[in-house]
Amino acid sequence: MIMMKQLGENAKKAAGILTTVSTEMKNNALEKIALALVDHTDKIIEQNKIDLENGRASGLGEGLLDRLMLNEDRIRGMADGCIQVSKLDDPCGKILEETVHANGMKIQKISFPMGVIGIIYEARPNVTADAAALCLKSGNAVILRGGKEAVHSNIAIANIMRDAVKSVGLPEDAIQLVTDTSRASATELMKMKDYLDCLIPRGGKALIQSVVENSTVPVIETGSGNCHIYVDEYADVDMAADIIFNAKTQRISVCNACESLVIHSRVIDRALPVIKKRLDEKNVIIRGDERARAVCPDIEAAEELDFSTEYLDYIISVKTVDSLDEAIEHINKNSTGHSEAIITQNEDNAREFMKRIDSSAVYHNASTRFTDGGEFGLGAEIGISTQKLHARGPMGLAQLTTTKYLIFGNGQVR
Repeated sequence: MIMMKQLGENAKKAAGILTTVSTEMKNNALEKIALALVDHTDKIIEQNKIDLENGRASGLGEGLLDRLMLNEDRIRGMADGCIQVSKLDDPCGKILEETVHANGMKIQKISFPMGVIGIIYEARPNVTADAAALCLKSGNAVILRGGKEAVHSNIAIANIMRDAVKSVGLPEDAIQLVTDTSRASATELMKMKDYLDCLIPRGGKALIQSVVENSTVPVIETGSGNCHIYVDEYADVDMAADIIFNAKTQRISVCNACESLVIHSRVIDRALPVIKKRLDEKNVIIRGDERARAVCPDIEAAEELDFSTEYLDYIISVKTVDSLDEAIEHINKNSTGHSEAIITQNEDNAREFMKRIDSSAVYHNASTRFTDGGEFGLGAEIGISTQKLHARGPMGLAQLTTTKYLIFGNGQVR
């Protein structure tokens, strides 16, 4: 596709300029973007309404509609994210290591922009602003390819950001949006290894799997979130109920929402009725195994698939276990490697759980909803990486850089 090739060439040219740009200039651009987003709130909401109407007409579920919806608060949040990123240290040009060769050469290892980053994402228009802000501050050009569900919102946001960047003297092509939302454009982006240095998918399991399996560009895998909370036999039941209620219902459409409960058999008689009472406030459907249903007969029967499902809905599964070891084994088997939590007053059990659970974020007596770049002090985030190469967990500025060696000599030869 000629259009995609042109986007790649534009991005390469912009990336070359961004490597020479001062921190002050990048921060100025981010501040302009934040101001422009707020100033054009009505325009963004107007375009977002079109996407919402189309989404309802096409049968999008409540969770996806929630991800898609923008209002004044969410747009303000996007703008605040840009300001937060502007206040963070510039990740580029940092001296990470410095040594002196035996022949007198000085060798520095520094952080350096990746170059051009491609991002494929679904019905979350806030990603347009968050990803562009992070890429800009880390010195990278970005090609954004959102889903058809949010195309009107994404075009409005991207155009506002491009104009703001241009107004401070930076290349507007540092931020580009693929307006063609056909499958062909996504496939083409996955094959643009001559232009892209990295590709990041954000969305559901099917999208991520497709990118990982088909891309010839290096991929940073941001995983779906089948997040677990384990209620240990030494748990404070009221605390467990409060945390689970927050992790499940505060926002159902996000990857760090709790989807699966694991409860120790010695506490399930006391814990599950209290937890169910809280979840009933939001009409959460509970799908439990036989022992869970023996305690609360009115919950639905769980199938094996329920224990590994990311619902993104008011549904949660319950698995009963007889030991900490069994809980850890069950979670590691069914988890997507995102976020898990243990609720317990037993410090030894907490340490064992946190040591052995193989996920990017592991909590003790806290909600999984905190797995977020902003909450971790990273400003906005590009995604939650569930892989182990290069980056893992919330990806902020530092994770969008690579390294480069600078060698200073005075005539040395080998």
